[in-house]
Amino acid sequence: MSDQRAPDLNLQNKKEKWMKSTVPLTDPYNEYSQRLEARRAEAARLSCLDRNIGNARLMTVLIGAGIGWFAIKPGLLAVWWLALPGIVFVGLVFSHERVRRASRLVQRSVAFYERGIARLEDRWSGQGEPGTDFLASEHPYAQDLDLFGQGSLFELLCAARTHGGEYTLAGWLRTPASLEEIRARQEAVEELRSKLDLRELLALRGEDMRVGVHPEQLVTWAKEPAPQELERERATAAALVSLTVATLVGWAGFALNPLFFLAVLGVEGIFAFRLRTRVLHIIASVTPANRDLRLLAEVLACFEAEHFTCPRLVALRTALDTKGAPPSQQIERLGRLINLLESRNNQLFIPIAALLLWTTQIALAIEAWRRMSGPAIARWLTAIGELEALCSLAGYAYEHPVDPFPEIVGEGPWFKGEGLGHPLIPDTRCVRNDVHLGGPVRILIVSGSNMSGKSTLLRTVGINAVLAMAGAPVRARRLRISPLALGATVRIQDSLQTGSSHFYAEITRLRVLMDLAHGPRPLLFLLDEIFHGTNSHDRQIGAEAIIRSFLKRGAIGLVTTHDLALTRVAESLAPQAANVCFEDHLENGQLVFDYHMRPGVVRKSNALALMRAVGLEV
Repeated sequence: MSDQRAPDLNLQNKKEKWMKSTVPLTDPYNEYSQRLEARRAEAARLSCLDRNIGNARLMTVLIGAGIGWFAIKPGLLAVWWLALPGIVFVGLVFSHERVRRASRLVQRSVAFYERGIARLEDRWSGQGEPGTDFLASEHPYAQDLDLFGQGSLFELLCAARTHGGEYTLAGWLRTPASLEEIRARQEAVEELRSKLDLRELLALRGEDMRVGVHPEQLVTWAKEPAPQELERERATAAALVSLTVATLVGWAGFALNPLFFLAVLGVEGIFAFRLRTRVLHIIASVTPANRDLRLLAEVLACFEAEHFTCPRLVALRTALDTKGAPPSQQIERLGRLINLLESRNNQLFIPIAALLLWTTQIALAIEAWRRMSGPAIARWLTAIGELEALCSLAGYAYEHPVDPFPEIVGEGPWFKGEGLGHPLIPDTRCVRNDVHLGGPVRILIVSGSNMSGKSTLLRTVGINAVLAMAGAPVRARRLRISPLALGATVRIQDSLQTGSSHFYAEITRLRVLMDLAHGPRPLLFLLDEIFHGTNSHDRQIGAEAIIRSFLKRGAIGLVTTHDLALTRVAESLAPQAANVCFEDHLENGQLVFDYHMRPGVVRKSNALALMRAVGLEV
């Protein structure tokens, strides 16, 4: 316990010196830079102290050797003089380890602020957790909107230290929340936004390598029923060990007949063999979770020390409260029991462990812990997962102070965005557009030449809808949105493994979107180059039929196309549909795109110009 908490105490003692109070800040880059400079200075100081203590240890050894040499010579020095360098050396060893632990913490703090500045400078791709495990090709929009993978929205957002936090955040991105849930998350994120110290302390939890708590494994183990005879078995084990020790002492020191010791030892063996199957199951269940539990205890301790005011955060903090010791201490106790269990592997300790029924007794103690604290593990993990996910969104909100929370309205369908930008595109290169869906106009047919920005517009609308319905700020001047289902066909691919063509994969996805449109909430659909894998005649008939079906079911959305014949669909469906376009122009023989959406239909194509630009003889 003392070893685990020593770095935390060291950090608390240094807060006055190199950690500012949590106050709302409007310049995250300046704050990160100042804190990074302070952490680097502290890291340099600790590194110097580390070297000095190392040199002092070496000098102490040399002095001790010198005193030892003089002590060997009779009459020069008394042997007790060796105690002085010995005491100094032991003190230096403990101080050295404490300094090294503090140095590792500060180095992780340096890395935390370096990653923060990298995000602000748009150098973050590849430095975080990509969340590729959460990517499923059958999801109606995750792959289309770059939610997971390197350079994804998940990598930009995620600051969770446990797998439970990552799983919760991924679930929020993949599943739009209800109106009440979105508003509750927004309020919680707003309160957590300024708690930079909390996010830093969370980043310091665990080791340098990624470890994480696997919620399903822990919850499954915790829910297993404890045997009714557990207390009797523990008492029996303690009694047998006491008899074994007593008969051994009697045999060794009081000439007791060794048969008594052997008899009790035999009873111990029978007792351990009877419980062997259950003990092995306990060992297999808890041993792999040891490092995970240590991380969970540290994350729990961070949140146990916090006081919140908004209802969602208060409820999550209350979920951590239990009778007796705080959850972090209860988890640490389980970790200590597992460490004691693993000590049985020491070859020198094996004979003693056998006499003391060490493995059986510790396994039964773990069972007793599970009976007392196991029912609360699922509640703790759920609360920690939500708190970490909220902290991830709060970190994003802090680093993007001009990005507003969207206005969530109950009536719909509605998506009215002004100055929409894509959060994964650097702000210096991000061109913003207004998109209004709902009310009279429910569908936009987007035409434009190659590379003009049509697909990016769909991703911009989609990813901001994901952020809005996860409870996060959005990349826009303002956004008014109602709770929506979401589906896209931006990144449809054929498959050699399943024998599916691009066209078949597209119509399969459209079938999924049509089912979503039948659901309890309106659908926001994003269809990129609809049916471009078939002929123009079938494309026009099929596209118009699909769009009419979506309109009939109360959906809103955007459809991009190269085929100008499809733009006539908007005319036939007016005023519910409208045409918008992206254009390009030539400057000094080079194609120039401004990526601004305009009303109407594009009147020219750049395909031939692009072919010539790459050297094709056209």
